[in-house]
Amino acid sequence: MEPFSFITGVAASIPLANINTDIIAPKVLMRAVSREGLGWGLFGPYRYADDGAEKPDFVLNREPFRSAKIVLALENFGCGSSREHAAWAMLDFGIRVVIATSFAEIFFNNCSKNGILLVTLPESDVRRIMEVADTGEPITVDLQGQTICTSRSTLASFNIAEPLKRALLEGRDEIDTTLTFDGAINDYENRMFDQTPWLRSGVLEPLNPDRNNVGASRGYRQGSAV
Repeated sequence: MEPFSFITGVAASIPLANINTDIIAPKVLMRAVSREGLGWGLFGPYRYADDGAEKPDFVLNREPFRSAKIVLALENFGCGSSREHAAWAMLDFGIRVVIATSFAEIFFNNCSKNGILLVTLPESDVRRIMEVADTGEPITVDLQGQTICTSRSTLASFNIAEPLKRALLEGRDEIDTTLTFDGAINDYENRMFDQTPWLRSGVLEPLNPDRNNVGASRGYRQGSAV
């Protein structure tokens, strides 16, 4: 995934609670098997009338918020269905940060795995940031410094778990993180084949006869019985 260090842009305020994933990524998007091309449907029920026309009063249908990179909302953002399409739609639209008072757990994890930073703040801080955002003034969210600010002042500071912060800064998802231990995995697999040779009899053994880089190759063939 794309590394995240900081982002500066306009923020779109949606001062509502319990915005669920049926709103964030409506069911029409669930037919997609690609992460690309979903941004048009983001917040579909809020953005479009039944005839497909834009609702002019919704924030993402007004300038300068059509190019918003940050979304502000209230509690329990991302509740409902566990669909990862909600994270994909936000990312495809260009949203890299959501600031709210709380998030649904599965949605939080889906966003983190796709390089979207979710910031949890007290409601008083969120509403103060909304007041600034509604003027169209750009806001900077700095992950390294864990701050939210304008060019004039710091609006809030936030907490984030260190492993998640590091993963976002380095652009690593869970698979990438696991592969950072590839050497240790290879060493373990080689030791196990040496210590328990019967595992290679009639089960699985590495394609490479000298068993070097077993974990990285992930290449196996059916072993022969002794």
